Amino acid sequence: MLQIIIATVLFFVMMFGIGFILNMLMKTTWFPIYLFLIVLVPIYIWSTWDHSVSVADNIGEFTFIDWMPVIGALVGAYVSGYAIRKLRIGGFKMF
Repeated sequence: MLQIIIATVLFFVMMFGIGFILNMLMKTTWFPIYLFLIVLVPIYIWSTWDHSVSVADNIGEFTFIDWMPVIGALVGAYVSGYAIRKLRIGGFKMF
């Protein structure tokens, strides 16, 4: 249980940092969430996909423990966009 908590926090911090930097450089707010959903989630699913069983069995194989780091990373991407938006509203300009 401790490992999944550490992994979730690690993915949250990683996506927050990457998202914050991308938001500053690209001057977008929600780009990290789109990037996460379009690129990273399919890679995660594809890398664990077993071609010898059906689609329903593959989806059923994912448990709450498998999705916790993914959810933590998605929340980190969202929080980075929210933080950049609040900083811009507050008058801060990045680059």
